[in-house]
Amino acid sequence: MTQQDDSSESQRLDKWLWAARFYKTRSLAVEAISGGKVHLNGQRVKPSRTVRVNDTLTISKPPYEHEIVVQGLNLQRRPAEEAQALYQETEDSIKKREILREQIKNEPLGSRLHQGRPSKRDRRNIIKFTRQ
Repeated sequence: MTQQDDSSESQRLDKWLWAARFYKTRSLAVEAISGGKVHLNGQRVKPSRTVRVNDTLTISKPPYEHEIVVQGLNLQRRPAEEAQALYQETEDSIKKREILREQIKNEPLGSRLHQGRPSKRDRRNIIKFTRQ
């Protein structure tokens, strides 16, 4: 099913995140790890840190956060079906993401895009709307 590295049971974290299809390129994975978006067993790590089977990863991709357990290692980036076999997401993580997805879905449209003062165009639209 997954191509296992016979010489060792570990792999670089950035390569694993790329092979598991959490990030499109290794450089994006390195950037996320260096930026503190990925934690291994609850600790902030470097991209060269090795990951082993049964390690716990916390991956923050705003607005969602994934908490996963490594199930396998893969030397190459394979199709998505095979990549999903490399990890198992925890039940708590799935529940939290579902709740957050529903909250975002039920927010009023435009509330997420509010960025402070209205622009000149927005102001004109507000005046036009209130004078009618």
